[in-house]
Amino acid sequence: MQNPTDERILETLNTGLELGPTTISKNIDKHRVTVSRRLDVLFQYGLVERPEEGYYEITDLGEQYLAGEIDAGELKPSDE
Repeated sequence: MQNPTDERILETLNTGLELGPTTISKNIDKHRVTVSRRLDVLFQYGLVERPEEGYYEITDLGEQYLAGEIDAGELKPSDE
């Protein structure tokens, strides 16, 4: 799980805001469908969470990943 778009999504969410895919896509200049797909992957890996339908926020794990405290190779998708 190493994708440059993932880091841009996480950086955008690292503002402390809950954002939807459309808002994120406008901020990182990527198509909304691409952002939605990557958000699903980030959710599976526990880097983002969905506080409510259609909105995402970064998790503590996501912040640690951005800070370089966790390597992408150490991340495992959840079984859920």
